[in-house]
Amino acid sequence: MSKSNHVGIYHLLFQPDLEMLSTTLTEQSLAYWKQQLAGAPPVLELATDRPRSALRNSAERSPFQTGQGARQSLELPKPLTEALKEFSQQEGSPLFVTLLAALNILLYRYTGQEDILVGSPVGDRNGVNRDGLIGSFVNTLVLRTKLSGNLSFRELQAQVHEVTLEASAHQDLPFETLLEELQAERNLSHHPLFQVMFVLQEASTLSLTLPNLTESSTQVESPIAALDLSLVLKETSQGISGWFEYNADLFDAATITRMTGHFQTLLEGILSNPDTRVSDLPLLTAAERYQLLVEWNNTQADYPKQTCIHQLFEELVERTPDAVAVVFEDQQLTYRELNSRANQLAHYLQGLGVKPDVLVAISVERSIEMVVGFLGILKAGGAYVPLDPSYPHERRAYKLQDSQTPVILTQERLVASLPDHKASVICLDADWELIAQQSSENPISETTVQNLAYVIYTSGSTGNPKGVMITHQGMVNHSVAIAKQFDLKNSDRVLQFSSMSFDIIIEELFPALLNGATVIFRTEEMLSCTASFLQFVERERVSILNFPTAFWHELVNGMSLLKEPMPTSVRLVVVGGEKASRSAYSTWLQLVGEYPRWLNTYGPTETTVTATVYDPLAAPEIDRARTDIPIGRPIANVQAYILDQQLQPVPIGAPGELYIGGAGLGRGYLNRPDLTADKFIPNPFSDEPNARLYKTGDTVRYLPDGNIEFVGRIDFQVKIRGFRIELMEIERVLEQHPAVQQVVVIAREDEPGRKRLVAYVVAKRELVPTTSEVRSFLREKLPDYMVPSAFVMLEALPMTPNGKVDRRALPSLNPTDIESEGTIVAPRDSLELQLTKIWEEVLGIQPLKITDNLFDLGGHSLLIMRLVAQINNVFGTNLLGLTLFEAPTIEQLANLLRQEGWSTPWRSLVAIQPEGDKPPFFCIHEVTGSILFCQKLIPYLPSQPIYGLQPLGLDGKQAPYRRIEDMAAHYIKDIQTIQPSGPYYLGGFSFGGLVALEIAQQLLAQGQQVALLALFDSCVSGYIKPLKALPWLLHQMKQLIRHGPNYILDRVRTKAKSQDQQLQDKVTDEVSMLAQTLNLDSKSSMDQGIFSVMEANIQAEEDYVPQAYPGQVHLLRAILEPAPEGCYLDPQLGWGQIAINGVEISNVPSTHPDMFKDPHIKVLAEHLKDCLDKAQTTAKD
Repeated sequence: MSKSNHVGIYHLLFQPDLEMLSTTLTEQSLAYWKQQLAGAPPVLELATDRPRSALRNSAERSPFQTGQGARQSLELPKPLTEALKEFSQQEGSPLFVTLLAALNILLYRYTGQEDILVGSPVGDRNGVNRDGLIGSFVNTLVLRTKLSGNLSFRELQAQVHEVTLEASAHQDLPFETLLEELQAERNLSHHPLFQVMFVLQEASTLSLTLPNLTESSTQVESPIAALDLSLVLKETSQGISGWFEYNADLFDAATITRMTGHFQTLLEGILSNPDTRVSDLPLLTAAERYQLLVEWNNTQADYPKQTCIHQLFEELVERTPDAVAVVFEDQQLTYRELNSRANQLAHYLQGLGVKPDVLVAISVERSIEMVVGFLGILKAGGAYVPLDPSYPHERRAYKLQDSQTPVILTQERLVASLPDHKASVICLDADWELIAQQSSENPISETTVQNLAYVIYTSGSTGNPKGVMITHQGMVNHSVAIAKQFDLKNSDRVLQFSSMSFDIIIEELFPALLNGATVIFRTEEMLSCTASFLQFVERERVSILNFPTAFWHELVNGMSLLKEPMPTSVRLVVVGGEKASRSAYSTWLQLVGEYPRWLNTYGPTETTVTATVYDPLAAPEIDRARTDIPIGRPIANVQAYILDQQLQPVPIGAPGELYIGGAGLGRGYLNRPDLTADKFIPNPFSDEPNARLYKTGDTVRYLPDGNIEFVGRIDFQVKIRGFRIELMEIERVLEQHPAVQQVVVIAREDEPGRKRLVAYVVAKRELVPTTSEVRSFLREKLPDYMVPSAFVMLEALPMTPNGKVDRRALPSLNPTDIESEGTIVAPRDSLELQLTKIWEEVLGIQPLKITDNLFDLGGHSLLIMRLVAQINNVFGTNLLGLTLFEAPTIEQLANLLRQEGWSTPWRSLVAIQPEGDKPPFFCIHEVTGSILFCQKLIPYLPSQPIYGLQPLGLDGKQAPYRRIEDMAAHYIKDIQTIQPSGPYYLGGFSFGGLVALEIAQQLLAQGQQVALLALFDSCVSGYIKPLKALPWLLHQMKQLIRHGPNYILDRVRTKAKSQDQQLQDKVTDEVSMLAQTLNLDSKSSMDQGIFSVMEANIQAEEDYVPQAYPGQVHLLRAILEPAPEGCYLDPQLGWGQIAINGVEISNVPSTHPDMFKDPHIKVLAEHLKDCLDKAQTTAKD
């Protein structure tokens, strides 16, 4: 068919629409839709059973979201149908409006979102000249409902009716045109503008009568779901029937089954009382409410309700007086000795007036004195207030002023650093001779379980921390419940890991001390690197580890690099404080298996340390595959309720706020009755007098088995390295800086399991502060964990239409946003270059000076562990974390390594992961010469040896090869020093794929076997195809309309340029672009080496003519990489003309540059593992 015929068909089908689009009516419709949809939320956040990333594997099927479709039937009884029709008629609304309003309520109750968009199809035969055409002309309307203001159903129904009428009046604007005009974001993970569709089909009065045939209807299952959810209903003689069509890649069938029941319950509630507020309409059945409120909160268990925590300790001392209670370095105390010292201190404190509910501050370094101090205060009847001596002076001063403690326990060396106060100071070391004169018998006090045991300060939104008051009852219940949960025995040796100001220390000490176990205090040296930590644990025979999730993430990373197992003494590892990474847990299982036992815990300080515990081995198999690791179920005598804003329980799977009740609840906040009343509310589900619930501010949801999954925060509170932080507190302090006009602080998690604080600052005119100035200012007022690691200077903060800061619109954090001040001092040799690359990757900062101080860049203990692990892995050194305190800059560290005789002999072959029981996989560098991307595969291929090949010339000392054939010959020599003969397993990223192809060709010429040729988004000439015929014509028309006559002139100029000049321009442009991306300096000798390698590789690629390959290639393709305008990408990226035995394709839902980054690396690694497994199996056969 000729191009002219294509144009004729185009005019026949689409010219009427073009005429219609030019009318005033369309302009009015467009103005209506722009106003109606202004500021609409882009996504309806329906809680899914699987992450949206699962949808991207099917991205090639559609420009929108697609997934596996499924249906759940819905049948409304005839009486209910008739009642709905009668009610709609009485209200003057169509049945469509009533049902749509009910659907909106269902979605509101499932999501908590008050602004909801639902799509609905409408017949569209209003266009000119359509009457003679055969086919379905259907448009889609976007119906927006706002449920704010706690409307009654009648009020909502009226709003929906009005919206529907207005939308129908402007239905002639095609949905595709609306998307273009609104510039709606196209995202493979969700449909644009709306994700839920509603369809009501009118009852058909037509029937078909043919001889010997019987008419019947059947549902056709849709193999693809373009939306999250669609509700399709139809009136029948038996009532309203239909189905929920849903995306089975997102939802389980059981979830939609529950939703179907909730919809019917909702309809029945509406008819019972249409004046009911939409938030109060019934959704759950009686059985569901019982399960959520009663059955899953049946945690009642016996515990000593009238005994204080120190009294339980005294009972244990009577049973095991000579067992070792605590160990710190070369010191230890038996239970008898610890009790005796605590008694002497208690008597001394009582002599100073300490009695029930009197607060006593304790500020000591990690030591045995710390435990003596805690127990002595409790035995005297008081409550202790921990003051970590490492915290800033100003913060400790506020705690002393707020708590008004009459006594401070400390150590002599710390007295001078105490803030101003009016308290009596007792030094537990220098004053001990005086204290030891007191009786060693158990003291008598009038303390009851309702008296305070301790007050711990947590971050507060006002700019100052708030003191949480915990009673003996909460402490006793927690200790007894946790001891049972951990199966604590007197033979256990428990690591004391946390800071004294972090409430997890309660869980490390008291369950152990109430069960005759031994507490082992950690040392600073053991945290210097993973190897030191594991050695300490092994030497001290520690059996229970309990530490923040962030530290566990780093431990897993370090163990993975070292290939070191967990010491056999460890039987239990407990993590908590923030979300546990599923990726880290998968690596953990590969490293240690199911022993030691692993638990994930959750709990606010206000509910006494831990409120819920999750044991993955006790959970159903479906839970073990979830992206997010659940936080579990409530511990003994603690209740957990997931409620909406009206304190109604939400359905299983729907997000709501977590409220916690039971024996663990604290008394409230010290000196803050207003905040106490706001956060500790009466328990509407309890018959006990004065029963309360704590409003956590955490969004969670119930899983079908009763476990709870953490979703996020309602407010601006976050957890960093296990510490709870109110972002507003940091903002309030930053606003005190004289050069700061406005500031917003957020927590970013650009890499799973590695969360960090970022401050966006608007400075006052002519007073722009430096990062170091702001960081120093904060360090004087806040602990290190509350100091942001990045500061981004903005002209103004983005705002929402209603005048609030739009946190979602804050710019993403580029590596260069983390300021490295002063003139860039670039690496001067390969050692400094490699160190710089490691630092930049771990810290997420580019570019770095070799003189930058690690601790000025936000370095902390966990980052030090990761840095040391990476450096030791790359250089084969045995550095300790303490080394980075001595040499905190790249320059100093490089000098230290040189002094120890380290040098960098150049090798093309690099052992990325040499250990493993499988044949090695050899991977070729990309165009810049880098092989760092190979390291990303290690966590996902733990038993697969991986070697990278990097080009000559990277160090700037040798000339790079300029022909791919020469590169391949050189690399084969290196490969065969590791593996003299095949079968070989080869791979290459981008440009490296061509080199891998040539290596395979030369190996075959040697008579060797090549079992696998894996190409990571590599392409050969011809992979970009021009559009043809009608698509090409439409593309050119669009470009001409968009750019005008200049479009034609530019194309003529491009065609006129010589091929040689075009090639030279391409090489120059690509080198310049890559250099800018990598922050390279052409004047640096090291960067000059990279420049030379890139230029040589790009030229080599242009000159290389690949020959037919007598085998199969496996292409791992980045399917989100866009094609140039007017073109499309060959799905095989050109390899179909090269590989004689075909191309096997595995799709990775990413762009080309992001293939080896989270979260895409996991998908890529899974595909590669499948390739390797199949190839190894075939090679064996």
